[in-house]
Amino acid sequence: MESNVGRRLRAALTGAATAIAAGAVALLAPVTGAHAASPQVCDIYASGGTPCIGAHSTTRALFAAYNGPLYQVQRGSDHAYTDVGLLAAGGVANAAAQDTFCANTSCTITKIYDQSTNHNDLPISWGGFWKGPGPNGADVGADAKALPLMVGGQRAYGVKVNQGVGYRIDHAKNAPTGAQPEGIYMVTSSNYVNQWCCFDYGSGENSHTDTGNATMNAIEWGTACWFGNCVGSGPWVEADLENGMYHTNTGSNKDPNNSGVHFPFVSAWEKNNGTSNFTLKYGNATTGGLTTTFSGPLPNGYSPMKTDSSLLLGTGGDNSNTGVGEFFEGAITAGYPSDATENAVQASVTAAGYAFGTGGPTSGVEVVGGQSGRCLDVSGQSTANGAQVQLYDCWGGANQRFTATASQQLQVYGNKCLDANGRGTTNGTSVIIWDCNGQTNQQWTVNADGTITGVQSGLCLDASGAATANGTKIVLWSCNGGANQRWSLRA
Repeated sequence: MESNVGRRLRAALTGAATAIAAGAVALLAPVTGAHAASPQVCDIYASGGTPCIGAHSTTRALFAAYNGPLYQVQRGSDHAYTDVGLLAAGGVANAAAQDTFCANTSCTITKIYDQSTNHNDLPISWGGFWKGPGPNGADVGADAKALPLMVGGQRAYGVKVNQGVGYRIDHAKNAPTGAQPEGIYMVTSSNYVNQWCCFDYGSGENSHTDTGNATMNAIEWGTACWFGNCVGSGPWVEADLENGMYHTNTGSNKDPNNSGVHFPFVSAWEKNNGTSNFTLKYGNATTGGLTTTFSGPLPNGYSPMKTDSSLLLGTGGDNSNTGVGEFFEGAITAGYPSDATENAVQASVTAAGYAFGTGGPTSGVEVVGGQSGRCLDVSGQSTANGAQVQLYDCWGGANQRFTATASQQLQVYGNKCLDANGRGTTNGTSVIIWDCNGQTNQQWTVNADGTITGVQSGLCLDASGAATANGTKIVLWSCNGGANQRWSLRA
């Protein structure tokens, strides 16, 4: 007889299937009425006198009238390309186009289109002083499937920047240069950061080398403490002005209230008037207003600015490519945006409806540790075969949502299965994810006592060493009744 816990998990599966079917019907239904789209972020910037010279997003339109492609993907099976556009002008990405094109194969984001009339599209960077992992030292593109999410109730995909991923256009049309004022915003996340250089979005050198102080102007997002003595552990919004990632004009942050920003979706802001002021802000990209962490003079040796016209995402000006991060949307403006304009843009961002953990590929349930209160989590939100499953704070991400199948699999991302590594049956066998293949090392029994046992091994899903910290490995172990082997399911 199926346990109550098993019935709950199967009910979650049924509910997810119903929601997906309903979503498909909604996508097929004809549009019954037309109306003018609300102004989007770059419409707002233009109204404020600071037009977007570059507008990049894989999730949605940044102009109300835009109805072109958002990004280009290349699939691994035959190396063919396609563009992913919008469900409607001024709307959300047509993620189904990617899903269809990339079904049963890998896909890479090879270009992010500029929605402005400047056509400052971001292809994969050719590299620079610091070589990338691609051919002839080029960078590589992001895994197109790695960052599923919801925007306005519709499925979309962000850009997951791992080390070596970078996008760039040189000699961008109408980009601010020298001491011309410039504004930048992007929507990113606190879920995936590090302290290395540099997860940047903004302006850099056309030479892809370090040409001296003040030759770039970009948002840097992460836990870098370039000058030491930082308050807290980050992540922070910083300004990469070349040869320094600045919290303030003297380097490190001074504000004890700026110890770090922790939201699943973060709006990050930097503006620079080129001679006497730069300003840093952040916001929760799903609700509320903006917080200014610094507004004051440029650092010594950085006035006037000497900004060059290369637009970049994911690396530093010299192609420093060991930073990581997540990118959903962003824009670069000509001119120094007013606070009122930025507040209006923030309101537009929060109205977009960014979310993890609901609908589409993020359906299913969280599997929560009885001892730790933390969730089963695929490390680093990786979708690669062999990615380790661990404990991590529950936050609703697609890498924490598991769905039971009729064949006793526990699926994540819709196509990966919880897997006993190497078909192992001994204590300590790592629990990973792998392409679903129907083998018994990917079959699990959810028991009435809260344990989850491998069908092949008979061993229990176990938080290694009875640890409770983020990053604790999940392994197989002889069932012993410990709290680290008990799990609850949460929709």
